[in-house]
Amino acid sequence: MAKSFETQHPVKAYGWAATEKSGFLSPFKFSRRATGDDDVRLKVLFCGICHSDLHSIKNDWGNTAYPMVPGHEIVGIVTEVGNNVTKVKIGDNVGVGVLVGACHSCDNCADNLENYCPKMIFTYNSHDHDGTMTYGGYSDSMVANERYIIKFPENMPLDAGAPLLCAGITVYSPLKHFGIAAAGKNLGVVGLGGLGHVAVKFAKAMGARVTVISTSPGKKDEALLKHGADAFLVSNDQKQLMAARGTLDGIIDTVSAVHSILPLLGLLKTDGKIVLVGLPEKPLELPIFPLVSGRKVVAGSNIGGLKETQEMIDFAAKHNITADVEVISVDYINTAMERLANNDVRYRFVIDIGKTLAATKL
Repeated sequence: MAKSFETQHPVKAYGWAATEKSGFLSPFKFSRRATGDDDVRLKVLFCGICHSDLHSIKNDWGNTAYPMVPGHEIVGIVTEVGNNVTKVKIGDNVGVGVLVGACHSCDNCADNLENYCPKMIFTYNSHDHDGTMTYGGYSDSMVANERYIIKFPENMPLDAGAPLLCAGITVYSPLKHFGIAAAGKNLGVVGLGGLGHVAVKFAKAMGARVTVISTSPGKKDEALLKHGADAFLVSNDQKQLMAARGTLDGIIDTVSAVHSILPLLGLLKTDGKIVLVGLPEKPLELPIFPLVSGRKVVAGSNIGGLKETQEMIDFAAKHNITADVEVISVDYINTAMERLANNDVRYRFVIDIGKTLAATKL
């Protein structure tokens, strides 16, 4: 007879879970494994809400296993470490991002690219090494192998730093890898949302000249005055697009809705690159003639490895980069999901787990 969620593992845990495709989240009792020799256990203090959480609770991608505890922008304080752990100690501020496991034997893992391991284990809605499901950070505690623990510098605020564990690394990795935000480069950032506003901050810190590209003219002042962008284009304004043709070395496209990339390709110089990091529910059309006529590149990128994620957090702390967040209580989660679906947040929700979860216990 299969064990219940509360008895699969020896350590009791409590959080909020979605139990069917409406995506409604409610209190949920489950369990986590004991702290192994290579593990770190933390008390969760904050957890960001990612757009992936919204897709997952509603089974938009068709792979959700219910009940599901979302959350992969997790920060907290270390409460226990295994015998072999050297990376952190009890009392340290740490984070857990999108991954909690991989094979550790393939070429990608050897190159610190666990995010491209064919056997990577996601922080939630994934099968762990022992075959049980992983549960995310909308919960009171977390345990993970020390390889997947990110140390938070002392000057990094936990609430505004939490979204960097997904949104931050999602944009930092391609900006660095493709060289599109190097000093002196002209970079376009498509979308000024949860990913886009962080991309602007990182790119400016790297020395790039940044143009924000948006469907919303009302975001111009935010882009230029608040986030420090150098220019702003309305993506459906043909006059603006024509005036900017061939001016960008690269583009990072952060939009998760279905949209045309044809107008964006025209903005690129010869040999320009557009990197897609949003996750639309349906495939995008790929126009070939604008690519071959300018030797342009369309690429994708998926978060980053753990070494690079630590590098990103350290870079962010050095340059005072955080996400713009709205901190909410646990009992506001379902309302927050509705607002997120309507793009009604500037720019990331972060749940105050440490102060508000206990009050919702069954």
